[in-house]
Amino acid sequence: MPLSTRSYSARWAAVAAVTVLATAVAGCSSGKTGKGGTDAKGGTPSGSASASAPSGSIPVGPGPQSAYTVQRQPAPGTCHFRYTADKQPLPDPTCTPGATNPKVTPQTLKTTICQSGYTKGIRPPVSITGREKTANAKSYGYTGSPHDAEYDHLISLQLGGDPNDPRNLWVEPPSPGHKPGAGPNNPKDGVENKLKAAICSGKADLGKAQQAIAHDWTTALSSLGLKE
Repeated sequence: MPLSTRSYSARWAAVAAVTVLATAVAGCSSGKTGKGGTDAKGGTPSGSASASAPSGSIPVGPGPQSAYTVQRQPAPGTCHFRYTADKQPLPDPTCTPGATNPKVTPQTLKTTICQSGYTKGIRPPVSITGREKTANAKSYGYTGSPHDAEYDHLISLQLGGDPNDPRNLWVEPPSPGHKPGAGPNNPKDGVENKLKAAICSGKADLGKAQQAIAHDWTTALSSLGLKE
């Protein structure tokens, strides 16, 4: 084959190789489009910006307010209770991941949760939480007696939970052994009391205690090495 013909063929072979390579790269890039997105189910009920917080972190709520307003709850039927092996209720982690009070930090413990009467001064009134509870029961599909369910702060106020962020409140159904009509029976309260005592005595880290109670209140004490 003449030299000119060989050069012509070599040039076209190079062009073809570049074209194939460019097509392959484009295909790989287009396959990744949208991979980092999340579906609508992963959003927070209140639609707040803290949904972009790092994975594993607890959202930070707006904190105590001088005047509380009724917060919008997740759509009816979109939240689902979970249960431990011994039938203790747990919230839906998408609807109720917990939210912290920005005023409570390791540096402010003595003037916030470790100070007597602090939580009483930041608790929303029943005129607000009563309406939220009714809506949240529909979110979770709870059809039992409202009298027997507690509108519970997942991270309690005494552990630095946000007072009225909808991500930190859920209609907690009765625990096993409950007598209908007897009102809430909530063994979670005892766990919260022990965690607060451990935090204020320096035996437990505030952030770790909040993470533990938000993850599973039934294992919160044991996960921190505390006596149940």
